[in-house]
Formats: sequence, C-alpha cells, structure tokens
Amino acid sequence: MATGKTYRRLKRTGIGLLIFIAAFAVYVEIVNRNSKHMTYRQKVLKAIYPVWMWWTKLTGKNTKELSGNTQPAVSFYSLKSVLNNGDTLDFNTLNGKKVMLVNTASNCGYTNQYADLQKLSDQYKEKLVVIAFPANDFKEQEKGSDAEIAEFCKLNYGVSFPLMKKSVVVASPEQHPVFKWLTDPKQNGWNSTLPSWNFTKYLVDEKGMLVNYFGPSVSPLNDEVEAAIKK
Repeated sequence: MATGKTYRRLKRTGIGLLIFIAAFAVYVEIVNRNSKHMTYRQKVLKAIYPVWMWWTKLTGKNTKELSGNTQPAVSFYSLKSVLNNGDTLDFNTLNGKKVMLVNTASNCGYTNQYADLQKLSDQYKEKLVVIAFPANDFKEQEKGSDAEIAEFCKLNYGVSFPLMKKSVVVASPEQHPVFKWLTDPKQNGWNSTLPSWNFTKYLVDEKGMLVNYFGPSVSPLNDEVEAAIKK
C-alpha cells in the first residue's frame, strides 16, 4: 500500500513538474516574441530578470551605493576610448553633461538592464550620456565579437548609446584606462571600488567629477539613480 501511495505521489509530482516546465517555456517565448538571434540561455535570463532583481534586492547582493565629491587629480576629460566601430571617443566632448559608465555583458542575469539604460538615455538625453564597456571578465559572460555585441544590443534592446570595444574592466595590467581612472582614488579623487559584476555603474557629473557608484543590482531606473542624474 505504501509503495502504491509513493508511486502516485511521485507521479503527481512528475506531472506537476512537467506542467511547470511547459508553462515556463511558453512564458519564455512570450517574453521573447520580439527577440532576435538570442540563445535560449539569453531568452531565459531575459524572462527571469524581474525575479532576479527582486531576489538580489532581498538578499542585498551587489546593491552597494557610494557617493563622493572630490576634484580628481587626473581630469576625466583627458581620457579617450575606442568605440565599437573603431572610432575614438574623446571624453573632452562630454564636458557639460553627466556620464554614466557601465561594464556590460550579453549572457548575464543583469543583461536586460540594456533596456533600462536605453530608457534612461532617452529620458535624459539632454543632460546624460550612457557609455557601455562590454567585458568578458565575469564568468566569461561576453564571448562575442564587437560586431556580434553591437548587433545583439541593437536588435534586442534598441541600444543607441555608445558601445566601446570589448575590454578588461577588472584590476589587471590590461585594465581599460577609463576603468583604471574610475577605480583609482589617486586619479578620480576618492573611489577604489571595482566592478563587483557586470552592469556596475559609475556616474560622473557635468564638471568631470566622479560622484556615484551603483552596484549591478541597482536598476538604472532606480529612484536614487535618477535623483543623482537630476541633481
């Protein structure tokens, strides 16, 4: 009798699991009905993004926020960076606008923040420039070429803000000079905090001072982020 009850219980559990998997698969396809050239992993990550952000907020994972107001020893406007298309962006052309610099990746739980960053860029286009630095530094979540990254961002998130060439953002001899500036207090004046994961955000004000650090779990559309931009 016990064996029969156990079998029926396992059968019900199995059927329930199959129904859940089927329902989740349908949900993933609905969320990604307009997605193009995405792997199934990327589709799943996009579908579960709201749950992932809720979980990280609940657990406090990657939610650090820092602020400072110190004149940098090395001018932000002395920096340059190579764009995804090979052109050079002279940061001196950014003088007078706030700049948000973000290390990004295409296969990350935070990848859907590309959409949020684009909304932020559109909403504050008169006073803010968003710049993405694709990097493969965290669990190799950005293996694509520069051309593949650009296509992925344009087709799936409508990204129109500047994309840099794929680079290294963590501390190393190959670290991008911009991220060296962002994480070296001898250059930026106060901050030494490195990116904790993909989609770490640094905000520079209109005068070229680093003023905010926002961890990956802080949404680009978070009230604190928007308040810092409006300030």
